Amino acid sequence: MLLQAWREGDGAAFSPLFEQAYGELKRIAAGRVQQVSGDSTLSPTELVHEALLRVIGKDMDWENRAHFFASMSLYMRAVLVDHARARLSDKRGGGLLHLTLGKVEAGEESGMAELLALDAALRELEVLDPRGSAVLHLKFFAGMDRQQIAEVLGVSVQIVDRELRFAKTWLSAQLESPL
Repeated sequence: MLLQAWREGDGAAFSPLFEQAYGELKRIAAGRVQQVSGDSTLSPTELVHEALLRVIGKDMDWENRAHFFASMSLYMRAVLVDHARARLSDKRGGGLLHLTLGKVEAGEESGMAELLALDAALRELEVLDPRGSAVLHLKFFAGMDRQQIAEVLGVSVQIVDRELRFAKTWLSAQLESPL
C-alpha cells in the first residue's frame, strides 16, 4: 500500500500516491472552495497543494484510504480558515452577521465570515462532543457517506446517524444565533 510505504519513509511512494489521490483531493477541494460562496481567492488546485504542503514531512499514521481523505479534508479546512482570517484581518468590526447552515447574503466577504463562524462552532462542538464533531466534519468537509464515516471512526452506521442528527441540530442552533 502506497500510504504505508510513504508513512514508513519511502519517498518514492509519494509520486504514485499523489497521482492516484489527486483527482479525489481536487474534488473535495472544489467542494470546500464552493462552500465559501465563491469569495475565496484560492482555486481547488491551490487548496490541494497548500494542504499537501502541511502534510509533507509530518509523521502521519493513516489507517486506510478513507482515513487519508478525511485527514486531508481537515488540512484543507485549516488552509481555508487561515486564508479567510488573513483576508478579513483588516476588515474587522463591521456589524453582526446572522449565519445559518445555508449561504449568507451579507456582503462581499460573507462567505469568509461564514467559514470562520462555522470553524469556531465546530471547535466548540469538538470540545462538547468530539465524535459528533468528527462525524459532521467527515460528512460536510470531506464529503464522505455514512458507511465511510463509520469505517474511519470504527463505529456502526447507526451511531454515525445518531451523532450526525445531534451535531447538525446543535450546529444549526449555534449558527442561527447572532454572533
